[in-house]
Amino acid sequence: MAVNATLNAPEAEPVTVTQAGGRKFWSVLTRSKWVTVGLAIFVLYVIMAIIGPMIAPYDPQGQDYTAVMQPPSPAHWLGTTQLGQDVLSQLLVGFGPTLELGFLAGVIATALSIIIGVSSGYYAGSAGEGLSLLSNVFLVIPQLPLLVVIYALDPKASLWVYAVALAALGWAWGARVLRAQTIALANQDFVLAAKASGEPAWRIILFEILPNELPVLATSFVFTVIGAIGSYVALSFVGLVNLSSQNWGVMLYYAFNAQAVSENAWWWYVPPGIAVAIILLGLVMLNFGIDEFINPRLKAAGISRKQMKAASLNPGVTPVVRRVRDTAPAGGPAGAETVRSARRTK
Repeated sequence: MAVNATLNAPEAEPVTVTQAGGRKFWSVLTRSKWVTVGLAIFVLYVIMAIIGPMIAPYDPQGQDYTAVMQPPSPAHWLGTTQLGQDVLSQLLVGFGPTLELGFLAGVIATALSIIIGVSSGYYAGSAGEGLSLLSNVFLVIPQLPLLVVIYALDPKASLWVYAVALAALGWAWGARVLRAQTIALANQDFVLAAKASGEPAWRIILFEILPNELPVLATSFVFTVIGAIGSYVALSFVGLVNLSSQNWGVMLYYAFNAQAVSENAWWWYVPPGIAVAIILLGLVMLNFGIDEFINPRLKAAGISRKQMKAASLNPGVTPVVRRVRDTAPAGGPAGAETVRSARRTK
């Protein structure tokens, strides 16, 4: 009977390549709490940037002098401004421009970092040194004076102008890091073998070097987005952008110029301030999660930053991972279970 039961038992469904890839991707996302929380915040903000203008209850620029400086109420969930404008509507519409500027600046700066940083590291001689000198020059260019000049030349400059300006001032750091990584990879055996086989330079860079620099590119992109959002909100707060645009920095500008703090109108300046803080916090957490994958000591079998810090405080203990395979007791399931332990070193 036992044999018949075994023969008649339903076979396990085979796991497809797509399912296996999906499980692996999900395990990578959930392995680090920094990545999980940071990515959740970022996705939530992207969704709000898409649907925010559609669900705004009022026209963000609409004025209602019968409801001036009203605190939160069922009619206006986040109160109103000194012109009777709905704060919640302005907050919802502000998601889009803030993320749009950060994304544009991040993409442009990352593209410049790849073109100049990787090229300066791959090509030896005067060409590489010239590109390296260019990145060094942009590293020392002050950001604020250039942005003030842009505002002086065109006070109603579009979001794209500021995105390009912030990207032009934010790509040099990533280019320096990519140059160092490229110089190290250019001397590896797989790159030398590709050169010896006659592969063109562009193919070596795209298919041999860049895939090994994806974590660095991700970190550079996130840092650029953080810097662009923070800089643009600060510029808006001091009035150095087109004040007719809808973003959280402009909300803060009008709130403080209308003495919202002294009037105790907290509903006007606290929501945009919290919105800016949360998106920056989410991006910083996402960057911490990327660092856990980049750092070889943290990447080893999923050892977390907290565990590594605890081990560093005790020099006699080195965190290791012991993989137990097929050691289950008789009658129990055999498998590969990861067991974290500590090994005392002498």
